[in-house]
Amino acid sequence: MAKATYKDSGVDLDVYAQSMATLPRLLKRTHSPRVLPAEGGFAGLFALDFPGHLFRRNYQDPVLVSCTDGVGTKLKVAQLAGRHDTVGIDLVAMCVNDAICVGAEPLFFLDYMAMSHDDPKLVEALVDGISQGCLQSDMALVGGETAIMPDLYKRGDYDLAGFCVGVAERAKLLDGRAIGEGDVLLGVESSGLHSNGYSLVRKIVFEIAGLDIDDFVEALGQTVGDALLTPTRIYTSATRKVLSHYRVKQVVHGIAHITGGGLVENVSRILPDELGIQVATDSWPVPPVFTWLQRLGDVDHDEMARVFNMGIGLVMIVSPYYAESIQSQLADSGMKSWTIGSVFK
Repeated sequence: MAKATYKDSGVDLDVYAQSMATLPRLLKRTHSPRVLPAEGGFAGLFALDFPGHLFRRNYQDPVLVSCTDGVGTKLKVAQLAGRHDTVGIDLVAMCVNDAICVGAEPLFFLDYMAMSHDDPKLVEALVDGISQGCLQSDMALVGGETAIMPDLYKRGDYDLAGFCVGVAERAKLLDGRAIGEGDVLLGVESSGLHSNGYSLVRKIVFEIAGLDIDDFVEALGQTVGDALLTPTRIYTSATRKVLSHYRVKQVVHGIAHITGGGLVENVSRILPDELGIQVATDSWPVPPVFTWLQRLGDVDHDEMARVFNMGIGLVMIVSPYYAESIQSQLADSGMKSWTIGSVFK
């Protein structure tokens, strides 16, 4: 009788070692002096403050902020396209865009990859995207886990999850309590679909319309795959520049990341009970990808607005006296924004 081996069960430790060998350089390019050496250790080490005086934060009352999320069924589109270098950016974005809503400075990130079998090229592509997302977020990638589970995932399937940790001064936390009547809603542009609603997207595009991943869409000027795999926009740099510009006054009263549930549900999460919002839905240009999908699937407008961001990926609720200045700062960071509504009692 032959002896049983791990390889016989679907896990090849030699190939796993090849996958892991490609990762250290992708992690190290995201590191700052706050990442402490831990070669071969069981955990990533991160100093809350910088060791040198030049960049020291001098926190008074720091609060740790944590977020976790995944990419969802957008991964199925990546698998159809055979292109896996962008969904890692999505993974980081879905986590870090939540963290900045409370005014946090992102610190570090960890990822979890579950796969059907070892695939060094796939692992490298995924972690390259995650590393790119961390660079865009000014955040260190300090570790992760790759689980090979052939009995849980069919050949070629995989899943991603991510974990972001940040820090904020307790006195400067954005919890929505400062929002008041007359405040202005600034909508910041999305890059497209981001990472929400892809079960509906896939049903419309591949089942109802019968399109293929490489089909060219005239209305969008790109292929189906390129349109659906556009990475989620990361708002860290632009948001932190705005928040740090006003060192004394708190002129940004709340921030909402527009994900599943759309504008109304996500902004409502941070509003005090006695307040509501009025949104002028014609105050910004809706990107073509949304009108294309709506037409293909004959989707009701209310359904579109509830499932997708419709071109607004982040909402800042700000003092009306500073709205124009904030929009100018966002523009300097390469972000278009529009006044899309206001707060009322």
